[in-house]
Amino acid sequence: MSAPASVDSRLRPIGETCLFVKFGDVLSVDANRKACSFVTDVQAAGWNFITDVVPCFLGVGLHYNPVQVPVQSGESPLGALRRMVAALVAAATETGTQNTRVVEIPVCYGGEFGPDLDEVALAAGLRAIDLVSRHCETTGHVFLVGFAPGHPYMGLWGSEFMLPRRSTPRTRVASGSVAVANRQCVIYPFDLPGGWNVIGRTPLTLFDASAKEPCLLAPGDQVRFIPISPEEFAARQPSNHV
Repeated sequence: MSAPASVDSRLRPIGETCLFVKFGDVLSVDANRKACSFVTDVQAAGWNFITDVVPCFLGVGLHYNPVQVPVQSGESPLGALRRMVAALVAAATETGTQNTRVVEIPVCYGGEFGPDLDEVALAAGLRAIDLVSRHCETTGHVFLVGFAPGHPYMGLWGSEFMLPRRSTPRTRVASGSVAVANRQCVIYPFDLPGGWNVIGRTPLTLFDASAKEPCLLAPGDQVRFIPISPEEFAARQPSNHV
């Protein structure tokens, strides 16, 4: 039996051994939550023919071994996978729920920590202190972790954060930098080149390869930013911990 048309329209082959499952057409927290929920469902299903599960903003890529996909009479491996995925897609679409973790991120805003804060505030028609308040009032949703290990993409903030990335990227953005663009926010886990607008910096470590969970943040997490002073920033840096 094939997948229902309403579900089948969301399933798209990418290459020979990947099926992309789509949960929305426009970036939204709701669509991403459904994608994150679906990842959990796939992992719980224990399908040994799935070789990798790759979540993104609006969907999930399922990489599979076609030789191991259990097929029914007359089915191709892709057809069988479409059928098997359909029920999980429907369940994720109906609920879109998962265990939600809330992570607080301390941030020192402005000055040497956030060199673009004043410019971003000016573009929004706000004082810098008011822009910081708006940034902290919004609970961010982690859409995905990518670009670099531990690098989160979060959203969605209000229209005052609807600004483009810098026309000229920096060759070095300091580790821990909190930056905004297009109503989204990222945190640079290392010193990296980048073109987002830097408004602050956190002393927290975003990625630790030696830790059981190397990434501080994961898709589906909720993030609250807490403003701190330069003195608090210095005191909370890992090098200052006993």
